[in-house]
Amino acid sequence: MTKSLIALGKAVSKAAGKGVVHEAVVAHGELNVTVAREQIGPFLTLLRDDPEFRFQQLVDLTCVDYPERTQRFDVVYHLLSLVKNVRIRVKLATDEQTPVPSIIPVHPCADWFEREAFDMYGVMFQGHPDLRRLLTDYGFEGHPLRKDFPMTGYVEVRWDEQQKRVVYEPVELRQEFRQFDFLSPWEGAEYPIRPLPGDEKARGEVK
Repeated sequence: MTKSLIALGKAVSKAAGKGVVHEAVVAHGELNVTVAREQIGPFLTLLRDDPEFRFQQLVDLTCVDYPERTQRFDVVYHLLSLVKNVRIRVKLATDEQTPVPSIIPVHPCADWFEREAFDMYGVMFQGHPDLRRLLTDYGFEGHPLRKDFPMTGYVEVRWDEQQKRVVYEPVELRQEFRQFDFLSPWEGAEYPIRPLPGDEKARGEVK
């Protein structure tokens, strides 16, 4: 299987032309191909239409955040060839300002995938016909799946009965953070033992 994926990577790199594919490696049983950002549309068209590849199904589109990098985001495309019975993972790198070409003309199902990536990570997709938030509210601030996004968020939403509308307020923690020991429930935590009514009977202290 690994040999066939290596051969596929070489064939894809050769068919794409010089400068399109930056890297093609096999990891975790799948071929991972890193391509130039501006070439993503033509490259996915090649994978879809070339009879040697026929990756006609876009399974997923997502992002990975690496805040320490200048180009902090990897946009990841998972494709499936039902004819060849093989998968391929295509990646490209971008930053917070540089938009990625939309692949809706190649795979129309990427519409909501790209909206989700924009909503969760803030990645822009040039040419998207309706790029707006998908999972969060219109007034939401920030992008929740970025690694620098605070765990508690920025604002909280609630229904105000007096104003008869939804209101946004700064996050207010109404209780202290709980302390977790992460022990198995079969092991039990080492908490101070507090006697309960009736314990003296079990210990034989009452005759």
